[in-house]
Amino acid sequence: MRRTRASASSLLAVVTMTFGCASGDAPDPDAMRGRSEADSLTLRYFGAAGWEISSGALGTDEHVVVLVDPYLTRANYSGAPSADATDTRPVYTRADTLFSDTDVIDAQVDQADYILVQHAHPDHVMDVPYLAHRTGAVIIGHESTINVMRAYDVPDAQLITVRGGEDYDFGDVSVRVIPSLHSPLNDKRYYQSGVVAEGVRRPLRIDQLVEGGSLMFLVRIGGHEVLTMGSMNFIEREVEGLRPDIALVGAAPSHLEITDYTPRLMRALGFPPVVIPTHADNFRVPYGAPTAYRTEWVDAFAAEVRVASPSSRLIVPRHLEPIRMSVRSSTPR
Repeated sequence: MRRTRASASSLLAVVTMTFGCASGDAPDPDAMRGRSEADSLTLRYFGAAGWEISSGALGTDEHVVVLVDPYLTRANYSGAPSADATDTRPVYTRADTLFSDTDVIDAQVDQADYILVQHAHPDHVMDVPYLAHRTGAVIIGHESTINVMRAYDVPDAQLITVRGGEDYDFGDVSVRVIPSLHSPLNDKRYYQSGVVAEGVRRPLRIDQLVEGGSLMFLVRIGGHEVLTMGSMNFIEREVEGLRPDIALVGAAPSHLEITDYTPRLMRALGFPPVVIPTHADNFRVPYGAPTAYRTEWVDAFAAEVRVASPSSRLIVPRHLEPIRMSVRSSTPR
């Protein structure tokens, strides 16, 4: 794993590959014809709040991969029949134990250097132990996340426990840990004070994977600053003054329970150049299922962004498809 600092300076050019831009001008055709090896950053959406963020040329020592809440198993643990009539997989309840779909994960993830976990619900943490063992990645998360990792025998050398407020430099990547809040579910009645206790042993039931506190992350990588969100909520004073050029913003309808959610967040972040909705899909059906996307949710959120931050470009992600970003130097070469 490379540990030398990457640096770049700053004019953002967004390159979208088979994606819809819900706001802003069309991408620069010259930028779109640019070679992928010149791109400074590539993002891929796993669904739920899960992302792969990578920088550097593939197959080189400079290639670094950060995963955020990587959940690819997409199990139906609602206890009810699938929303997709073609989905014949088992239906689970929260009293059941789930196991990662290793075939899907192995087909999609070749490398991970860091895995950032925003909270310990199953759609955020469930696939992380398998990925930790397979890739050797460093895991960063609250104590509940770290206790889940220990339950599955992930070595302590791969574990970093945080509570929010830390700002850690790893050389090729730096990560600011931001205290946050979970989505206001159940008509604002959601509250979960429990933690995943130290000393729990595998296999864990779904109902043992509790929130354990919520985080956001500011990831500095490949000349970019990427803000991640794992829920439809935030603490305004904790994000005020951050200036990410890419904001992955929770966009499911529970954000409507928060006063002026989108305008306040856009203002606090200085109207980010790029906004990408996250956690606004149906993560309980397989990839490729007809019901895998919540188009109406994303369209409604896009309309809010157009009003609140008209200068932002909104990119609608598709599962597993790359979004490529490049940085143009502000200094002539």
